[in-house]
This record gives sequence, structure tokens and C-alpha cells, in this order.
Amino acid sequence: MKQIKYLVMAFAAVCFTVGIASCEKEKEVIKEVEKPVEVIKTDTVTVVEKDTVTVIDESNWAKYQKLVTDDVKANKKNDKVILLVAFGSTWEQAFDSFDTTIEAYKTAFPDYDIFLSYSSAICINRAAAGENGVTRNYYAPPFWLNAFADKEVMYEEIVVQSLQVIPGEEYTRVINYIKDFANNANGDLDDEYLSQVVLKLGVPLLQDAEEDVNLVAKELNALYSDKAAEGVVAFMGHGNPDSYDTYKANVRYTELETALQKFSKNYFVGTVDMMGNFKTNVWARMTANGINNGKVYLHPLMSIDGDHGHNDMAGDDDENWDGEKFTPNEEGEVEDTSWKMYFQHLGYECNDDTVLPFGLLELPTVRQVWMNHTQDAIDGDPLDYYHSKNPEE
Repeated sequence: MKQIKYLVMAFAAVCFTVGIASCEKEKEVIKEVEKPVEVIKTDTVTVVEKDTVTVIDESNWAKYQKLVTDDVKANKKNDKVILLVAFGSTWEQAFDSFDTTIEAYKTAFPDYDIFLSYSSAICINRAAAGENGVTRNYYAPPFWLNAFADKEVMYEEIVVQSLQVIPGEEYTRVINYIKDFANNANGDLDDEYLSQVVLKLGVPLLQDAEEDVNLVAKELNALYSDKAAEGVVAFMGHGNPDSYDTYKANVRYTELETALQKFSKNYFVGTVDMMGNFKTNVWARMTANGINNGKVYLHPLMSIDGDHGHNDMAGDDDENWDGEKFTPNEEGEVEDTSWKMYFQHLGYECNDDTVLPFGLLELPTVRQVWMNHTQDAIDGDPLDYYHSKNPEE
């Protein structure tokens, strides 16, 4: 009975560890049982006849790292690499958009290997689970950066390109990934290699308030001036919550609307998460300009048309509408109602036919702005982490 008890305890410990789904680094699980037992082998448990039983479960971190490193080894063709970092998505349209972006980068940067990662653990896990019917495996930037430093790979130059729209919270995470890599945060990389590798960073789409904002406004107007001549073109960005408005990046949405309205007063830019710039605020600006009816075209202002685009913008959810009015929350937003249904209930012509379902990466002229940032990074100086690594100086 004691032998069975020890085996059950060991197997339970392994099952608990294997069941944890996370992109956080997990320590290897080792459990010792002080009784001899008979030899049993399974996929995750090896029990040997000796004074102690050692149960070892390979951590998820190690499994993912091996998968990524093997991928890099198999596809390495150059001594330089570009890592595209997106927040992520679980929609097939987004997967296709990322695939197209990778191919565009391969064409534009033939001397670089191209890989793409997700910065969102939620998107990584849900994409792997096939949340919207199609399964894709994406991995977080640390796995890719560690693979690039593998002793059998060791790229001479690493360019990390942010696919974020604004230089906000998610972009800060990208920066921190690079800093942790450069500073060998886990102490498991070759310090000599890290001291020699060239690291470069490509900035988000709307990094610069003047050049980037005006260029993107110009390209969007070139694509949608005909729609703006018919009615409102409302772009829906994500935005940072007020408490996480890193670098005050939310202002880029306001600046983009100002730049677009130089072409037409029918352009508006709102967000899902920026205080004071919800769809309710967009409507207030529209009515202040005398726009009380007519068509309202909706367009995601995100790198891909994913969950926010399909649901928050173009979904059929209108639970907040009681047949006569909406009830805003304390922040002034109308929750549980999509942009499409919101404007429709307010009397505008806003329906599936006025939805423009394209992520910004699907627009070649807008995608080119990100690619320009990549070229600027390549042409610029390497990132300076000296003082980060030597703060006392």
C-alpha cells in the first residue's frame, strides 16, 4: 500500500505542474520519495528502483524554449535577424495579416531572417487553444531573444520591431524585454556574446508626433477620402487606460484626428480604453460639428482586425440600449454596446456594409511606415545599454 501511495503522490505532483499553463518561467519540479519501488515509465514520470524516487517534470518554459530555438536553428539563413513584436490576436484574419507582414519583411530585408512574436500571454494561450477555430503557436519575445543567443545561432545583429500603434504600455514591455536580454537577467546567456551583439529597436507606428502622425494621416486619407466624402469615417484605436498612459501616448489619437481633419472634417479617432475618447466622446464631437445623421464608416486603428474590431467595433452587442436611451458608466462610456450598434441606435446609417474590416498591417502604405522605422533602426546607432548595465557609472 505504501508503494502505491508514494506513486500516487509523485504522479499527482507531476499532473499539477503539467497543468499549469503560463508563459512565466517555471522551475524544474523535483520530488524525492524515500522508499524503493518497482520501475514504472510514462511520458512524464520515471520511477526507478533505488533508495529515493526522483520525479522530474520539464518546465513549460524549457519546452517552449526548445521549440523556438529549434525553429530558429532550422530557419537561420543570415547572420542578422528582425523580430517583429505584436500584442497578438486569436483571429484567422490576424494570422493571415501577420503572415503577409512577415513575407513583406522578407522581401524588403533579404539579408535578415524574420520572426514574429506575441507580447500578450493571453493571446498566446488562446491562439494555441484555437479560440476562434484556428490554432496557431506564437511565443513571447524572451524565447526568441534567447534562441538568437543560442551557441549554435548567435546572430551578429538583432533588430526588434514593435508593431504597436502608439508608444504606450505595450511598447514599454517590448523595451523591457530587450533590456532584460541585454543585461542577461536570468544569468543563462553568454556575457561575451551579449557584449558584442548589435541590438537595435524599431519604434511604433505613431512614435513621432509630427512626421509619423502626418504621414499616417496622409496615407489613410488616400485610402478613404471617397468614404469621407460620403459620411463619417471613425477609426477605433485601443488606447491606454488612464492609469497606464505610459509616455502620455494617448495624445497620438487626438493628434491623428487633428491631422486627418485637415483633409476632411468627417474623420474621427476614438478608442476602446482612453479616458475621454470613447465612442460617446466621438459622437459628442460629431454633433458639435453638426453631424447628426448620415453614414458612419468604422475602421480599426490597430495593427490587426482582431477581437476588438470584430466585437467592440463591429459586433451586434447592444445590451445597454433599453429601446429609448443608453446609460453611460461613471467614465462616460456606454458598455456592452458595439460602435456599430451605438451609432445605429442614434439614427446613423451604420451597419455591416459600413464596416471597413482591415487592420493597419493589411494596408501596405501604412505598413510601410513600420518598415521605414525598421530601416531607420538598421541605419541608426546600436542601442546603448552601458549605463543600464553599469548604473554606478
